[in-house]
Amino acid sequence: MAIEGITITRRADDDDDGSGEYHAHIDGTKAIGRLTWVRRGDARAAEHTLVPREIGGRGVAAQLVDAMVADAREQGFKIVPECSYVARKFAQNPQWSDVKA
Repeated sequence: MAIEGITITRRADDDDDGSGEYHAHIDGTKAIGRLTWVRRGDARAAEHTLVPREIGGRGVAAQLVDAMVADAREQGFKIVPECSYVARKFAQNPQWSDVKA
């Protein structure tokens, strides 16, 4: 489900400590949705999905997970769904089993 006016960006820590975030920006608001991850071996553990109320209820969290799954397929890493929301999305999308750690 694509949201009009949304931009997903990826950020990794500059000191390369093996963590990063996906950010969701929606035009016309300063609120930012986030999906945080940490490296676990060759995988990335999705730790938290956070969406402020101001932009909630629009599928922002789903788009963040979709972006991480797309990156996992493109870059060849696996995802450990530690966050309850990410785990639920993996349960709803069995076609993602190729990127689940």
